Amino acid sequence: MSAPASTILVVEDDAIVRMLIVDVLEELEFKVVEAADAAEALTAVQNTGQVIDLMMTDVGLPDMDGKELANKVRKLRPALPILFASGYAENIDVPAGMQVIGKPFSIDQLRDKVKSMLPGA
Repeated sequence: MSAPASTILVVEDDAIVRMLIVDVLEELEFKVVEAADAAEALTAVQNTGQVIDLMMTDVGLPDMDGKELANKVRKLRPALPILFASGYAENIDVPAGMQVIGKPFSIDQLRDKVKSMLPGA
């Protein structure tokens, strides 16, 4: 019997990009929770009944930057792996347990990155 699908919270303000990421992740058999901005993401993270195994967030969000969001999320879920998506990946230092994927990324890159960050992967 296979393990239950991991749930990924995708935070991306560009609806088209978000839809593409969600499609890819669902095709890879992940469950996906979508958020269009940091406020929506925090609502999902604060919902203790919501399983989240990984948060993938754009660095540039309209209401706060992805790093600020990550800090707030880590207060609520200290062990949550966080993946930043950025067009400027090489310019970002990230805290432990967080990684960066450069945009644009391929389906394979996204799959490998996500799998490498999930517990038990």
